[in-house]
Formats: sequence, C-alpha cells, structure tokens
Amino acid sequence: MAENYKKWIWGTLGWAMFGPVGAVLGYALGSVSTKNIRNNRTGGGDFLSVLLVLFAAIMKADGIQKKSELNYVKQFFVSQIGIHDTKKLMQVFKKILEQDIPLNDVCSQIRSKMDEPSRLQVIHVLFGLSKSDGEIHLSEINKIKEIANLLGISELDYKSIEGMYKEDLDSAFDVLGIQKESSNIEIKKAYRKMANKYHPDKIAHLGEEFREIAQNKFKSVSEAYNKIKKDRNIK
Repeated sequence: MAENYKKWIWGTLGWAMFGPVGAVLGYALGSVSTKNIRNNRTGGGDFLSVLLVLFAAIMKADGIQKKSELNYVKQFFVSQIGIHDTKKLMQVFKKILEQDIPLNDVCSQIRSKMDEPSRLQVIHVLFGLSKSDGEIHLSEINKIKEIANLLGISELDYKSIEGMYKEDLDSAFDVLGIQKESSNIEIKKAYRKMANKYHPDKIAHLGEEFREIAQNKFKSVSEAYNKIKKDRNIK
C-alpha cells in the first residue's frame, strides 16, 4: 500500500485518529504524523473510519464472512468515494477484519465524539450490510442492537431504523415511532417529527458524498407515512 494513501486517509480524520478507533486503523495502516489533525466535529473521514471498524464487527458476529457482505461494503464505498480509492480501502478493511474489535471501547469513543444524527446514520448503514443478501441473520441483528445501545441510540430510534428495512404496515408505524392505535393527528405529528429528525441536512457536515444515504433514510420516512395514509385513507 502506497505511503501517500496512508496520508490520504489519515488526513481526512479528526477525533477518529485517536483512541480505540485510531488503534484499530493504526494496525491496518501504520502510524503517520498527527500534526494539524482536527479533534472536534465529526467529518467525512471520521464517519468513513467508524463504518470500516463497525462493518468488521458485524461481519465477524456469526463467524462467517459472506461474499454478499463483502460486496455490499465494496459497493457502498464505491458509491461514496469511487472505485479507485475503494480498491485501496478494501485492503485496509481486510486488515481490520483480522483484528479482535474492542467494541465497547470503540462505541464509547464514538458516542462521546459523534453527534446523534451521524450515529443514527451509522445504524442505518449497518442494517444495509446485514440485509445485503436478502436474509435476516439474528446474530448480526443482535450485534447491531448491541452497537445501537452502546452508541446511546434510544429503543424508539432503533426500531424506527429497523422498520425502514421491512415492508409490512406494522413496521411503517415503527418508522414513525408510534403505535398502531395512534390517531390521525398523532400520525401527522410523528411524520413531521421524523422527517425533521432524519432530514439529510442533519449530516451535511459529513460531506456531499454521504448525502445520498441520508436521502434514502429520509425517503423511508415518507414511504412509511404514505403507507399508513393509504391504509387509513388519510387526506
């Protein structure tokens, strides 16, 4: 791996350079100068690095590294940073997969440094990985739920994101964070609340390359609302 690539990925990092996340990355990349590194707001490089580490944790959950999951990781990064840089990044990812991930420590760092909208986006992307082969894998879902809990994600928000990957009517209510018995007024109020919570602008600080995945999550809220409206005949 070329030395300039190490500088490229390290140069995009802020707080992820340090602590347990940085230690995992350091094993894969080797250390470089930390001069002029940011250490405050989450940037695109921090988000990317967190996903590298947590993708590995999910893939190791059942002890089987499935080709469909590896392809999902690859295609996800291609859509964000292009095929050229993804080829190099996958070399880093394979080295991360070789490690035992200190999940509690990693999530503790993420929780203390990453803003809530970005943490919610992390959970959304992790569900995409788990469902990449079209099947439900209990060990992976349990691992995602564990990560969500460690990241300080509420049960309501967790169920909302999980519901985005299901198609039944009950899940539509979960996406909006309400009960099936909720009134039409409560449904409309919940929709406005979730539409604001998951608006793509909430993670604009991660960079334009991550806007599409935020838009997909935002779209799921609208689809859930429309499904309920159709069932209830709400105008």
